Amino acid sequence: MTTTASGVTLKILSGLAVRGAFEGGIIADYEARTGNRIDVAWVPTTLIMSKVAAGEQADVLVLIRDAMDKLVSEGKVDPATRMEVAHSRLGVAVPRGAAHPPVGTVDEFRAALLGARSVAYSRAGASGIHFESVIDRLGIGDEVRRRATVIPSGFTAEKLVTGEADLAVQQVSELLVVDGIEVVGKYPEELQQVSSFSAALMTGSTQRAAAEAFLAGLNSETARAAYLASGVDPA
Repeated sequence: MTTTASGVTLKILSGLAVRGAFEGGIIADYEARTGNRIDVAWVPTTLIMSKVAAGEQADVLVLIRDAMDKLVSEGKVDPATRMEVAHSRLGVAVPRGAAHPPVGTVDEFRAALLGARSVAYSRAGASGIHFESVIDRLGIGDEVRRRATVIPSGFTAEKLVTGEADLAVQQVSELLVVDGIEVVGKYPEELQQVSSFSAALMTGSTQRAAAEAFLAGLNSETARAAYLASGVDPA
């Protein structure tokens, strides 16, 4: 860990869904309260798991609940520090100013995907893995994949801004991080996947007090407002 003039710098590995909330007030609130600094690597949960398996260390992990369960069983995080943070739903976005296709029912959602020139999704993220299962379930997997814009990781809505795709699917909070897009709606409930995110201290952290202070702020009123503003529901 590094030390700043006023305190320590915490290293955090975090899934993308909470980025809007963290950058929308949670990190600034923590830094103002403590004098510490936050260094966040924003990566999909699948890549966090790969990094941890390869021996990468951080002070705090923020990732999908099932993955956190696995790390608890492996002794990689301290279960006493674990807390539930937020719940995220999947949605659909278009470039700003574009027509909004209806997506509220399964038939509408299917028609929107088939009517798109290209759908952007992330193969590494939980949202992309679920999306591939959805299009197979709808019987349109081959057709959608043939025209899809698939990214290894990151924010799918960026492909709307560049013009490479005209629909993007991802966690609503991840879509909203990108300027120049509009969220047209969430997946129909029959196709929806709610991702619950947990946070915990890695057992190898040498900044326990500073990290615990960060975790303590994740359910504050400031944090709750930031979650809601960014498109996720507080836990």
